[in-house]
Amino acid sequence: MQNGLRMSETELAVKKLIIESLKLEDITPGEIDSDEPLFGSGLGLDSIDALELGVAIRRQYGIKFETVNDEVKAHFANVRSLARFIDSQRGG
Repeated sequence: MQNGLRMSETELAVKKLIIESLKLEDITPGEIDSDEPLFGSGLGLDSIDALELGVAIRRQYGIKFETVNDEVKAHFANVRSLARFIDSQRGG
């Protein structure tokens, strides 16, 4: 039942965090596909959005991103990868 049919609590929290921190008032968490890209063709976020989202994640979860490298970019690929990263940092 968990396999793709229901999103994880962290995925839902990340979707809400994206909407709140980036002030995306015309979209709901249910409208964001957990596997769609956050940047470019998917949700269409840009580098400023990435910075704001990084700050929001630090505030919400206490996770800091020291440098932006390919590994960090991979974590920000989509909601699911970001939720997995947050869970791993929280020991979940």
